[in-house]
Amino acid sequence: MAGTYEIMTGNEACTRAAIAAGMRFFAGYPITPATEIAEMASELLPKAGGTYMQMEDELASIAAVIGASAAGVKAMTATSGPGVSLMQENLGYAIMAEIPLVLVDCMRQGPCQGVATVPAQGDIMQARWGTNGDHPIIAIAPASVGELYEETIRAFNLAETYRNPVYILSDAMLAHMSERVRIPDPDEYDVVSRKRPTCPPSEFQAYADDGTGIPPMASFGDGYRWFVTGMVHDDTGFPVTNNADRVSYLVKRLHAKIEHNRADIEKYEEYKTDDADILIVSMGVVARSAKAAIDDIRKEGVKAGLFRPITVWPFPESRLETLCRGVKEIVTCEMNEGQLYHMVREVSGNTPVRMINQNNGVILSADTILAGLREGK
Repeated sequence: MAGTYEIMTGNEACTRAAIAAGMRFFAGYPITPATEIAEMASELLPKAGGTYMQMEDELASIAAVIGASAAGVKAMTATSGPGVSLMQENLGYAIMAEIPLVLVDCMRQGPCQGVATVPAQGDIMQARWGTNGDHPIIAIAPASVGELYEETIRAFNLAETYRNPVYILSDAMLAHMSERVRIPDPDEYDVVSRKRPTCPPSEFQAYADDGTGIPPMASFGDGYRWFVTGMVHDDTGFPVTNNADRVSYLVKRLHAKIEHNRADIEKYEEYKTDDADILIVSMGVVARSAKAAIDDIRKEGVKAGLFRPITVWPFPESRLETLCRGVKEIVTCEMNEGQLYHMVREVSGNTPVRMINQNNGVILSADTILAGLREGK
């Protein structure tokens, strides 16, 4: 486990990890604080045998990514909240057509254009429910530049395994901060590619369940014929409009491939939870402030601990529910108006939940969290 160590920003780590994971196509449109990902992709992808395309807007960017992925290439785009809003229709198309892709959202202060240069955590619910209809999604929220490198590789592996879009929820702070990052040797991590059909083209049905709930995926140009549509469809991909059983079957299968594999998808960190009376729930860079506040408040005799969801969607509710039963109070720490708070309340049972939040473009600091914890003593 030699590896190498380098100082790099979050956006650089994300780009380099994506290429290490096999990304060979990037399409995007400049937007602060994600632009450096596109810039680095334009420089590094051609050297890796890949393709970079700057598109005319965010709608075209995710459409191009879907097309590249359907042609058999691992593909990614990167944007921020306003761009994510524009991508939602095509994101739903990718979910329904089961086209794997990675979407990096460097969250910034909203709503709308908000403040382009400062961090926030206001896109958690947008990642889950932004596109219409009941749909599955995977979203990952790293807390450091090194973890962003690791989780970008995992994001591609999950997208390819489950034929589903995967969000990486970064933010303006993580995107631009510089940290020492360990770059693992290639033999230290797995690189997963989508399951391919083994039958001859004449027998191929693009959406026929092979028993795993995740059909093999052919590539355009390989001789396999399949329809790609955002409508409810049959096993060939051809639209079905008047069959309630088929609608129910397809929607349930799309959800099941994520829900039945939570053990593989979910990831979280626990910090000093073994004896905790107060459980802090926080994600991303704010969780780093929460750790420092926990260390300080423990010096005052208050037993606090941290639960940090790394996989935000599907939310690791089962483990959190277990932890909630063993504490006296739960506190969410977040840079929004309570998006984690509402999720935690759903699984908190009779344990009281309160929130320490800040939604002004300034990182929620350890001192602010510490003061909030003292107020509740």
